[in-house]
Amino acid sequence: MSFGIYAFGFLFIIIGLGYLAHLMHIPQAYIAAGAIILVGMGITMGVQNTRQRDKN
Repeated sequence: MSFGIYAFGFLFIIIGLGYLAHLMHIPQAYIAAGAIILVGMGITMGVQNTRQRDKN
């Protein structure tokens, strides 16, 4: 459940940054490339922050 919340928040940030970049007249190719990079970073960070630690 916490990964879903984390992913939703990160997606909200990506959409906001994409809209801001659009308003700044940044080419769509750069916006798309940045969004893909941010999605990958968001998944990686979400898994790292929400995974269960092994009990050893």
